[in-house]
Amino acid sequence: MAEKLLKMVLGDVEVTKDLNLLLVIGGLYAIAVALSNTFVNIYFWKQSGEITTIAYYQLASVISQPLAFLAGGYIAKKADRIVALRIGVFVLTFFYIAVLLFGSAAHSYIIILGILLGLGFGFYWLGYNVLTFEITEPETRDFFNGFSGLLTSFAGMIGPLSAGLFITWFPETTGYQFIFFVSFALFMLAVFLTFKMKHRPARGPLNMAYSLSEIKFNVNWRNILFAHFSQGIREGIFVFIIVLWVYLSTNSELALGTYGFITSAVSFAGYYVVSRFLKITYRKKAILYGGVALTLAVFLIVFELKFKWLMLYGVIISIAYPLLLVPYISMTFDVLGKARRAASRRIEYLIIREWFLNAGRITSIVLLLLSLSIFEEKIIIPVMMSVCGAGHLFISFFIRRISFEKE
Repeated sequence: MAEKLLKMVLGDVEVTKDLNLLLVIGGLYAIAVALSNTFVNIYFWKQSGEITTIAYYQLASVISQPLAFLAGGYIAKKADRIVALRIGVFVLTFFYIAVLLFGSAAHSYIIILGILLGLGFGFYWLGYNVLTFEITEPETRDFFNGFSGLLTSFAGMIGPLSAGLFITWFPETTGYQFIFFVSFALFMLAVFLTFKMKHRPARGPLNMAYSLSEIKFNVNWRNILFAHFSQGIREGIFVFIIVLWVYLSTNSELALGTYGFITSAVSFAGYYVVSRFLKITYRKKAILYGGVALTLAVFLIVFELKFKWLMLYGVIISIAYPLLLVPYISMTFDVLGKARRAASRRIEYLIIREWFLNAGRITSIVLLLLSLSIFEEKIIIPVMMSVCGAGHLFISFFIRRISFEKE
């Protein structure tokens, strides 16, 4: 039944047991993160009242992620990539346990919590990305990434809105503790499902030096990595500032949940349309148009912080992200697949990609923290948002240089 439904939604795509399981695990992960991750930032901010607290939390997370990718890569080579994914989910469950245990003092352990979150994300995404590379083919990657985006968007619809309702209904911080517990339970279910996947051991040692040398010889791979650094520049600060702005403009968790529901509903439709109808020949144009829209949308909110402008911004980026991300992710895996010894070095290549992505995130967060130590918050944050907001536009600058004609 599940396979028939998947084929009806995505078209004529070969559906395997592992593909189904990976999508279900990804869906559980998306729901758990959508339910709690948005409100974790608000939870910490309400305790400290300082945006720098959230920035340090995010910085600890993005610094620890590359280390987790490296450790996860070693485990995937010596044992199994499913083990890396499983460890990631375990660490994320421990993160939510720690948040629950720390309670009202959680902001005092912000660095520890950030490290836990980053380690969980790192191990999880290393396993997930390697499995995605192995399970999909160039012809099916747009479909897989599109359906994965559909699940993420659906999770974004039900997660934040449900969380906002619970937080509003329950007294004080009881609602926060409840949604953190639900996220913990969802992650535990995801762990259980990983035991049903076919084991996929890799051979050979983890050789980062050889894979790093590919940057020098492979122009396509070099441009993909630069594109990911640009992507990280925007993601580093946007991932938490937009959430804070929506909450501060309304002082309501329910309004934040409503924002997530509406933007994810638009994104849900966007992912379906792009995954079904975008042709491979139009990938670069789609990435350009998505990047332009994401960059221009920022100027709706940097001059006047009102909920109506934040909602319009959210709708625009929810259309632009599927247009950019579906072909962009697919092109990334296509370039990786044509790198030297990609079959035996795919884990190393994925680790390097994440290093560049998180280097961009670290750069923007560090710049924000330095700027906040010199300038007033209300002046420098709009400036930083305007500058870093162009990160996705620069993706197109690097992507347009990629060519498979000689291969």
